[in-house]
Amino acid sequence: MLQNQTDESMVVDVVARATNLELGNAGQRVTVPANDRVEVRFAASTVMAGDVQIQFAATSGDFSDAATADLPVYTPATSEAFATYGVIDDGAIAQPVQYPSGVFPQFGGLEISTSSTALQALTDAVLYLVEYPYDCSEQLASRILAVASLRDVLSAFKADGLPTPSEMESAVSADIDRLQSMQNYDGGYPYWRRGFESIPFNTIHVAHALFRAQEKGFNVPAEMQQNSLNYLRDIESHYPSWYDDGTRQTLSAYALYVRNLMGDRDSQKAENLLKEAGLENLSMEAIGWLWSVIDDEEQLDAIRLFVNNHVVETAGAANFTTAYTEQTYLLLSSDRRTDAILLDALIEDNPQSDLIPKLVNGLLAAARQTQGRWGSTQENVFVLTALDRYFNTYESQTPDFVARIWLGDTYAGSNEFRGRTTDTSETLIPMNYVLSETSAGGGMQDLILSKDGPGRLYYRLGLQYAPTDLDLDPLDMGFVVERRYEGVDNPEDVTLDADGIWHIKAGARVKVTITMAADNRRYHVALVDPLPAGFEIINSELAVSQPVPQDPTSPDFKYGWWWWGPWYEHQNMRDSRAEAFTSLLWDGVYEYVYYARATTPGTFITPPSKAEEMYSPEVFGRSGSDWVIVK
Repeated sequence: MLQNQTDESMVVDVVARATNLELGNAGQRVTVPANDRVEVRFAASTVMAGDVQIQFAATSGDFSDAATADLPVYTPATSEAFATYGVIDDGAIAQPVQYPSGVFPQFGGLEISTSSTALQALTDAVLYLVEYPYDCSEQLASRILAVASLRDVLSAFKADGLPTPSEMESAVSADIDRLQSMQNYDGGYPYWRRGFESIPFNTIHVAHALFRAQEKGFNVPAEMQQNSLNYLRDIESHYPSWYDDGTRQTLSAYALYVRNLMGDRDSQKAENLLKEAGLENLSMEAIGWLWSVIDDEEQLDAIRLFVNNHVVETAGAANFTTAYTEQTYLLLSSDRRTDAILLDALIEDNPQSDLIPKLVNGLLAAARQTQGRWGSTQENVFVLTALDRYFNTYESQTPDFVARIWLGDTYAGSNEFRGRTTDTSETLIPMNYVLSETSAGGGMQDLILSKDGPGRLYYRLGLQYAPTDLDLDPLDMGFVVERRYEGVDNPEDVTLDADGIWHIKAGARVKVTITMAADNRRYHVALVDPLPAGFEIINSELAVSQPVPQDPTSPDFKYGWWWWGPWYEHQNMRDSRAEAFTSLLWDGVYEYVYYARATTPGTFITPPSKAEEMYSPEVFGRSGSDWVIVK
């Protein structure tokens, strides 16, 4: 910007020179009217990512001036990741790694994560149940189940913050006595005190808790347990007339599951229930509970196929699709409880199933959203019960092993695991080394991971990279993402031509809308939208920014953000991008809107908008790259 503060017009020669920048024309001659100013633009293109240093000089007769500027240059590349997960009980695995073509050598690489347990600290989940302030029959039973189930796990990991073993045992005994005082003469349990109507679900749940407590060595009165078992044997006679078929079938399945635990197996009744209801009409919970009671191989094969067809998997986690009815509240059902019930059934039916560690990962990821526990007493107790079975099936051996890593014949590192710990070790093999090793191997090289010593090794092998192709198509690896631009003050300020190139009027305000779709619940989601270099975000939270437009049809405008709130928990408005984050995203379609101004004429390539799970970056999705012309 040249400014003439004299009373005479001036002819000015302006020159520019720069590093890391190609200038189309390094010199210009302009006339600046008296007491006026003139904007002078230099066409330029960037050379590489890094910094640009520019110097401008202007002369007119005896007058001269100069200025310098430093500007960042960001690569319009985007990052991507893929990963595989697994376990090693003995020996080693070899994962072929193909030469990563079309990637930047200075970014990313092979990421190897190893640990000796799938279980994270479970203290918060148990504390939640131990300290739960209400004492209805369901909550008392859940507390008994949690403490009894996790006794082995908690002592193995020496969890901090819990009451002492003697204190917890005393509390369990007191809870059993409290439940005994609540038991009705029909053997069932009301919600709060004896004499009120026995609740079928609560009664089944209490019987479940009494069995688990007895199994773990707690004293359970024989008459109390027998009366509960008698109620379960004739559970159908206790259903109120207004219970629908789905509620009755799920309760009967839970009763058969608990009876089986108590040594009162009734396979014929379970098989009849499955045959009469039809597999597709049963809830996923009912299927999980019936699974261990059925003997008929044809029905078991049908269950296995049905369950496999209703699981949603990513590279590292899994969960089941569920549906709910108006009477779901009678069963205290939830997504995570369903996952836990089916996890428990899978471990019993097929301990080698690849789904098992993925289901554990999915449940533990869910706990990280709510301070280390799950959302309700029911979720906590069924997850903890399933994890107890997992621990005793797969992790009963105390870890004492060394994990070693090779890429081809080259040793890449090792991690030791001595004793029980929830720590995870990370090893990174840089991309430039991956490229050289796989090239030397003829385009392919084995990544070898071995375990020497007792215990189970859990691993994640990930490849993170940035494609050199800057004109990318959309990609769905867990998210579908789309981006569009609209003119705020005049719709004609922003147009999209037949070649898919955006044309935007310089100085125009632009509404940027990112649409993100998730087909299943996701955890720790980051949505990032890079800006065209000629845009600047209008951040209304800054005092110097103008207010952004309000859409009078939007819920936020009508009722206020304090009532509805956005889907995201936090956002950042940065110089080069906009970011939105949430710790839990349910399946559905979401929009993220912000506003920017087209400040600088030019032709810009804009990297894709990208959504990813921050701690599982192989679960991601992106829009396509966009060409934006501001003029």
